[in-house]
Amino acid sequence: MTEKTEFAQRLRSAMIAAGYPDRPAILEREFNSRYWGRSVTFQAVSRWLRGEAIPSQDKLQVLAEWLRVEPQLLRFGERAGAAVREQRGRWEDPKFYQEREVIEAFLGLPAPQRKVVREVVMALAIAAKAGSDKQSG
Repeated sequence: MTEKTEFAQRLRSAMIAAGYPDRPAILEREFNSRYWGRSVTFQAVSRWLRGEAIPSQDKLQVLAEWLRVEPQLLRFGERAGAAVREQRGRWEDPKFYQEREVIEAFLGLPAPQRKVVREVVMALAIAAKAGSDKQSG
């Protein structure tokens, strides 16, 4: 099964779960009523539903919001959604509060200072990996 056909299955399932028939005319009408850009054609949405094309990211965002699913879940499937949720869960863990605070401070630094910090962190990471490789080898 291709990436496009898997996307089509997820789109059809999301439409049905949201209470809409998985028909191109419905998708075209509902999508265009929510999208701020140039309207999509019946042929374009038909290609989405047949697994011949995947919409661009801005269109995917509109679809996900309309169908009340996470955009990465709609685009990439459950494994990607689970991976994102796992990373988000780790990030929101209270024991990482100080690290989040440091990252926020890092992002506020001017570019030359961010470069220095990045180089120091990468050097420390390489040294730590080399040390753990020696111990396990």
